[in-house]
Amino acid sequence: MVNSTIYSGTLEISGGKIINIIKDRRHYDTFIIPGFVDSHIHIESSMLVPSEFARLAVTHGTVAVVCDPHEIGNVMGISGVNYMIENAEAVPLKIYFGVPSCVPATSFETSGSEINPEDTGKLFRNKKIKFLAEVMNFEMVLNNESDIMDKIQLARKYKKHIDGHAPGIRGKELKKYIAAGISTDHESVEKEEAIEKIKSGMKIQIREGSVAKNFDVLNSLIEDYPDDCMLCCDDKLPHDLLQGHINEIVKKAINSGIDKMKVLKCACINPVLHYSLDVGLLQKNDYADFLEIDNFQDLNILKTYINGEIVASNGETLLPKTEVKIVNNFKVKKKEISDFFVSPIRKLEPLEKNISTGVKKQKGRINVIEAIDGQLITRGFLAIPKISEGNVISDINRDILKITVVNRYQNIPPAIGFIKNFGLKKGAIASSIAHDSHNIIAAGIKDKEICRAVNLIIENKGGVSVVYDGAEEVLPLPVAGIMSDRDGFEVARKYSKLDKLAKALGSRLKAPFMTLSFMALLVIPELKLSDRGLFDSERYKFINLFAR
Repeated sequence: MVNSTIYSGTLEISGGKIINIIKDRRHYDTFIIPGFVDSHIHIESSMLVPSEFARLAVTHGTVAVVCDPHEIGNVMGISGVNYMIENAEAVPLKIYFGVPSCVPATSFETSGSEINPEDTGKLFRNKKIKFLAEVMNFEMVLNNESDIMDKIQLARKYKKHIDGHAPGIRGKELKKYIAAGISTDHESVEKEEAIEKIKSGMKIQIREGSVAKNFDVLNSLIEDYPDDCMLCCDDKLPHDLLQGHINEIVKKAINSGIDKMKVLKCACINPVLHYSLDVGLLQKNDYADFLEIDNFQDLNILKTYINGEIVASNGETLLPKTEVKIVNNFKVKKKEISDFFVSPIRKLEPLEKNISTGVKKQKGRINVIEAIDGQLITRGFLAIPKISEGNVISDINRDILKITVVNRYQNIPPAIGFIKNFGLKKGAIASSIAHDSHNIIAAGIKDKEICRAVNLIIENKGGVSVVYDGAEEVLPLPVAGIMSDRDGFEVARKYSKLDKLAKALGSRLKAPFMTLSFMALLVIPELKLSDRGLFDSERYKFINLFAR
């Protein structure tokens, strides 16, 4: 495969490795190719522990994943990372972990724990740890702040790769970011941005996940820069993982006319070489990690091999379910409906013209988050609030809904905001998956339903919920409040039901719950909500709900 050739032949396997490759002239009905590698993923976003994630992923030809466990890191710190490593040892899927670099992601939210430089050093001494995971707080790097720079220096000391997270960073700032030793980026959303990063020395991870989808914009990079690209999903919801993984991106790329050898280089070879993974590439003395497929157009995965053993066959996993240990960090008590009331600070004042500028302003308006389907970024705008009985409420007609983030580690009042583009016409949805600190996040029409959706999460110490017309559904996530202890296929079906319910209530988003979870991700522009209030990531500071 490394030589980009196709020929008839036979593999001889012993002790989990390819001991010989014998070329012949026989006709075969199937092809053998290297296994797929996801170069950047957060397993926790699948709502499955690593052992269950593996059972689904291998059916799609995945033999290895490069995983950043910063979701559980934000909940439980170093013990959470060790939990993921321990659970992953139960399955043959090759799961390579990094040390989360930004726990907490920012100082503007409440997380359940922290991972400091001392913790980082301890984790780097574990041979299971391959890299320093995505350096999300790029402002700290640009400002040479000691916490992140100490972690970067430790990565260099232990000769670990350093992953990046650089949305929109260009020019001098990009050069300074890369000069710190950061080698990858999965946040490029424009081709020109990605090319600049490649020419500056970065590897670009082309992302096609459940929410953030950048393949259509960046796919030509595979043809033009095959040595500098990898493929990744970043976040993959359980019902989406049930349908496919990296194989979907590979199939899409090949069928769009991109040279299949270049595609396979990005999907199979480049991650192995970049991260120095113990994954075979169809060479003599390599580990016997490979796939049997029918053809390159349909790309049906007939068999998945890891270390010479068949782990999936014709879409069926051959990995047994393993026992899952429950760990958690969930301390908040149930909320009251009145906790979600928002009192207007004043009556809406009439438009006033500023004498010096001539611009008309109106006091009493609210700052509103505008979600963008298929993107992690948002916009912010001002709107006249809808008020009923002294409470600012959701406005269905303008699709401006109440959104809340409830601190799950402490009993403090919820943070309240408003959001556009969720499209709900009734009911409420909630989740304890709220990047990156994983407090409880909810959005809906009536305060009563928002409160009930939140309390369902609290009662189950984590989960995803839908409340509507007196009915309620919940998927419990008792492992750190972000993962299930159940069978992965069962979780995927249950989540699919909740996803369909949210859409039946009016949501027009491709992934309502995943989009909701990113509304608390402060390191992605422009306006987000933490458990402490509305945050403007452009100006990097809190702003008031009501415009002054």
